[in-house]
Amino acid sequence: MDKIIALDKQLFIFLNNLGSSAYDDFWLLVTKQLHWTPFFLVLAVILYKKIGLKAFLVALVTIAVMLTVTNEFTELIKNFVQRLRPCNDIEIKHLIRIVKSSDTFSYFSGHASNSMASMTFLFLLLRKHYQYVYLIFCFPLVFAYSRIYLGLHFPLDIISGYAVGLLSGYLFYQFYLKLNRKIVTSPE
Repeated sequence: MDKIIALDKQLFIFLNNLGSSAYDDFWLLVTKQLHWTPFFLVLAVILYKKIGLKAFLVALVTIAVMLTVTNEFTELIKNFVQRLRPCNDIEIKHLIRIVKSSDTFSYFSGHASNSMASMTFLFLLLRKHYQYVYLIFCFPLVFAYSRIYLGLHFPLDIISGYAVGLLSGYLFYQFYLKLNRKIVTSPE
């Protein structure tokens, strides 16, 4: 495990040091969920048009529950593992660019787990309707990379967050299918 952590830190230092102060404001913009609102609104309109009102409402409730569960699980693991963020790691702090700081724990990334969960769920819902729907996975890639750039997460935090997000998105999609069958297809 020590070797994996050492490699993770080396990779982080390399990726983080690719940054430049000229791009700091851009990555600070990218990392805030609120700035992605237009993207989510476009996805909501697309989803609504493809699945109809009832199924859309079931999907929204499912997504809300999924993000709550994924976020709470992420926080539980962070508090259990208690890995310091790169910006607080004394061993590497002097070797990295710290654009943003946080006193919370690092492992694993909530940005990665929540963004991957939501995009996995939406991908599974929309894959039959759009040939290029896989492009929505650009969002979690860029969104989570911002955390490395800013000095807030190690690559393993991101990869683990992606894995949890994939699993969460898939499981909640299965839950959605069952719930949707009961609500949408049941006689009124």
